[in-house]
Amino acid sequence: MKQVVIIGAGPAGLTAGYELLRRAPEEYKVTIYEESGAIGGISRTVRHGGNRMDIGGHRFFSKDQEVMQWWQDMMPRQGSPSFDDRLLGREKPLSPGGPDPDKEDRVMLVRGRVSRIYYQHKFFDYPVSLKWDTIKNMGFGTTMEAGFSYLGASVAKKPEDSLENFYINRFGKKLYSMFFEGYTEKLWGRHPREISADWGAQRVKGLSIMAVIKDMFGKVTGSKGKGKVETSLIEEFYYPKYGPGQLWETTAEEFKKLGGQIVMHARVTGIRTNGTDKVESVTVQSPDGEHTVEADIFISSMPVKDLVAGMNDVPAREAEIAQGLPYRDFVTVGLLLDKLQLKNETNIRTLGNIVPDCWIYVQDTGVRLGRIQIFNNWSPYMVEHPEDHVWIGLEYFCAEGDKFWNMTDAECITFAVRELRMMGVISKDQKILDAHRERVKKAYPAYFDTYAHMDELVKYLSGFENLYCVGRNGQHRYNNMDHSMATSFETVRNILDGVTDKTNIWNVNTEKEYHETAKTQS
Repeated sequence: MKQVVIIGAGPAGLTAGYELLRRAPEEYKVTIYEESGAIGGISRTVRHGGNRMDIGGHRFFSKDQEVMQWWQDMMPRQGSPSFDDRLLGREKPLSPGGPDPDKEDRVMLVRGRVSRIYYQHKFFDYPVSLKWDTIKNMGFGTTMEAGFSYLGASVAKKPEDSLENFYINRFGKKLYSMFFEGYTEKLWGRHPREISADWGAQRVKGLSIMAVIKDMFGKVTGSKGKGKVETSLIEEFYYPKYGPGQLWETTAEEFKKLGGQIVMHARVTGIRTNGTDKVESVTVQSPDGEHTVEADIFISSMPVKDLVAGMNDVPAREAEIAQGLPYRDFVTVGLLLDKLQLKNETNIRTLGNIVPDCWIYVQDTGVRLGRIQIFNNWSPYMVEHPEDHVWIGLEYFCAEGDKFWNMTDAECITFAVRELRMMGVISKDQKILDAHRERVKKAYPAYFDTYAHMDELVKYLSGFENLYCVGRNGQHRYNNMDHSMATSFETVRNILDGVTDKTNIWNVNTEKEYHETAKTQS
């Protein structure tokens, strides 16, 4: 049997391991090494007391039918997006910090998609629509300015040599300045003029004012759904009953049933190559010591920066590019409340009459907060007492080691609560029932600095015939779950078919049909 080492038990690593053993169980022995103590990477579900947190928010929707079918096979879908299915029907209470849900609970719920922008104490649709409410919130003068700005951008296109110009070409300068400029700088810590347009091409794809108009026209005429729909305009998605981590915990169990092994708290610190075209072994640091593991095939979802840093005999040029690859790190503060001060002025019924949003994007530059997740609306099973409490996640983008990252839990929670009060989301004297902070390193591969030379690094890594780079960090690409999984599907096909060319693996999420909006998944 051929020995296979997979680095990382996130979506890409687990998908690759499961698919290899499902399709050729007698040919491969597969071991996954995971640095942390959790399954799922950034797609894990964090348990705190009786409540659960989704790190970054994950909508299960893809234009890739292979991915959609895979999710369906792993966790069948249940119900429809009715009020009862979305918010009620709790057959049994959650056990705080208890065992994983029973197999009969391994289902995907159908969810209604609601996400809005909170800007200057007012709600706007995301993507920005052309409803009367939008015009009223913006004011007639600003609406006219935005309209003429868009028309001007349509006539005089800017060269798309930066993310700023990419956005202006699609939305006009006024809407860009209101809804993209400040938020993008919050997310990346860089002004959009410093960021490669590649990020927009990958994440925003066909979304534009014209796409919004076509979508609205389709709803009015009844033709919506007959053609392609931009991912950011979808109205339903699927979601595991107990959060995204439930899917990957289930996948890990199925992988083990097929004979796979997962070693937790096992960090890969070195990658030994023959210096030319093959990886020979990896060095693994675990609680019981340091080990050298030899194998025939290596699949890596670890950050490219760390992968190359651990390799021997790397040419100076490629080492420099890898060392300079930037990342954005991520902090989520979970708060348990009895209510929100935000009024539900929609026609969507919710348990406790809270606002119906899964995400609320905070465009105001006066606060550091980037997004608010309302876990009740992702799934009521994420909350121990959804009838009485609101469990929210406050998302901040930062750099590992900076002042915000280095705050104590108490300092960070106090900071987050203060911003919510400034925004009017909670009252000045409202009691915080519980709180929890999570920090995530290298959550978002960034598109500046040495990223401009990423193609040189791809060529170098592709030269090792038994090394496959998969997933978001494995390819230094801001992929979503479905794209990360697709890189593993392509990898497994190449391995089984004896294909050494890696082009198809690196091409996932570079064609337009793969592209997805920046705010659909994290």
